[in-house]
Amino acid sequence: MNKLKINENYKEFLTSRLIIKPTSLEDADLIYLIMNSPKFMKYVGDRKINSIQDAKEYIQNRILPQLYSVGYSNYSILLKKNKKKIGICGLYHREGIDGVDLGFGVFPEHEGFGYAYEASKQLVNAAFEEFGFQEIKAITAKENYASQKLLKRLGFEFEGLTNFFNDTEEYLFRIKRSA
Repeated sequence: MNKLKINENYKEFLTSRLIIKPTSLEDADLIYLIMNSPKFMKYVGDRKINSIQDAKEYIQNRILPQLYSVGYSNYSILLKKNKKKIGICGLYHREGIDGVDLGFGVFPEHEGFGYAYEASKQLVNAAFEEFGFQEIKAITAKENYASQKLLKRLGFEFEGLTNFFNDTEEYLFRIKRSA
């Protein structure tokens, strides 16, 4: 059973296996490692986070302002059993995207266990039930088949092409709230 926990006025989510908590400065190591992972660099791009200090500044300047203004942003994914940080998932307001965008990523050693799906499913439900969104978008590289598969499993449908992350075309997906 999934529960909602309020932590310092911001929502933290618990699933059967995961803690999904708002990313804080304490997660700079996670942000540094995930944003420099080969898949993130290939499919999303270089965020110029070359040190833990850069990650702290990214959290301070990009993640926390959205959290403070709207109550959601990037979330750190931790395993319940040992509190190990395994990835990120989030609901983002991105310039050039109308509405909220779902993003996710887990470390390679934690892929294939359903963690990204579990965390994303929880945030999709929260976007509709807790935050009141009527639809959510997601962007993925054309060659990122694993992300496309996960989005389709979540109920997202292919919407069209966009050039949001890179100079190449990406796929835009959308899910609408059920009636």
